[in-house]
Amino acid sequence: MAERDYPDQEKVLALLFRAHDVPARRTGLSVGKIADAAIALADTSGLDGVSMRGLAHELGVGTMSLYNYISTKAELVPVMAERVIAELPEVEPSGGNWRAALERIADSYWHLYQRHPWLLEVPVTRPLLGPNGHRQAEAEFRVVDDIGLDEREMAAVIEAVHKHTAGAARRTLEIRRDAERSGMTDDQWWYTIAPSLAVHLSDMYLPVTERVGTAIGAPHTDPRYDFEFGLALLLDGLERLLTTRE
Repeated sequence: MAERDYPDQEKVLALLFRAHDVPARRTGLSVGKIADAAIALADTSGLDGVSMRGLAHELGVGTMSLYNYISTKAELVPVMAERVIAELPEVEPSGGNWRAALERIADSYWHLYQRHPWLLEVPVTRPLLGPNGHRQAEAEFRVVDDIGLDEREMAAVIEAVHKHTAGAARRTLEIRRDAERSGMTDDQWWYTIAPSLAVHLSDMYLPVTERVGTAIGAPHTDPRYDFEFGLALLLDGLERLLTTRE
């Protein structure tokens, strides 16, 4: 039996392709307008802060009015993702420089995640895409087309770039949440815990760990550096692979 929060996939697809409808004259509502209100709520309160009742309040309508457009929050979330994908800058033709194009794509998603951290919580294992999502996917695949990869490898490269970017961006979200929950910055937390940690580690010989920790500072909280360095490693590997096939 399907889970209650697993949306009807056919209905979600229909909603995704209605996400750009003009608002109804009588109610002023549309799928897109409801999704935009949900995005605003999620940007400040996360996906947990989005509810049909809260949306109705924000839009100044009765909750039942929303159900004429979207039945559940689970149906709404993919539409929210479809809307924010439109914020991504257009993927320009690579002009033969696939590496620079992939760097721009990754950087665009990094900044999208900073504006909309809740996007990192949207399931991606069975992605349903609307017009914006399909256009974005087409543009990204064109970057790695005709560079020496087969179709499965093309998809794997794009997937690897996305996973790396999301992972690094998720670290920024974790840092922010830890600071909010603890009331301390990472530096404050470290200097609070360091004396006790030193006592517990006093009998351990960890010269390399100590050297690395001293070099980077403790705790290491620079997700942007990790993002850029990791992306360079990923693209270096792809470049090496393509070179061996020439």
